[in-house]
Amino acid sequence: MTRKTRLFRPLSVALCALWFAAPAVGQGAGDPEAGARAFRNCTACHAVVADDGRVLVPGGRAGPNLYGIAGRRAGTVAGFNYGDSLQRAGAQGLTWTQETFVDYLVNPTEYLKEWLGDDSARGTMAFRMKANREDLWAYLRSLEP
Repeated sequence: MTRKTRLFRPLSVALCALWFAAPAVGQGAGDPEAGARAFRNCTACHAVVADDGRVLVPGGRAGPNLYGIAGRRAGTVAGFNYGDSLQRAGAQGLTWTQETFVDYLVNPTEYLKEWLGDDSARGTMAFRMKANREDLWAYLRSLEP
């Protein structure tokens, strides 16, 4: 091995590692545009209405308004009739963050069972989402001021 090879081999290995690791750096951030497309599935039950009453995204009323969900305690939108399990989870500290939101969407009932430590817990949201959860979160955050 020449002196030049000994000098450049570690540098090459380090650059390759950075190259392959680069996609992982942005993972979880989500794409708001992809989230807007994914949210079309949600509008059957959910709308996004700003605090001043402006309808940002029209939708159904079977689910709560999703405006300002980030940092909100679960089960606390005034005027919405939540299921008992989600209300209990909120009372016990469940707050919507990207992590809790994307985990909840996989299977709301199983999430609440685990959160509450109660096998009888039930989520009222029947929809399950396996893909685009981070994108959906990014989209909802993009609608906030």
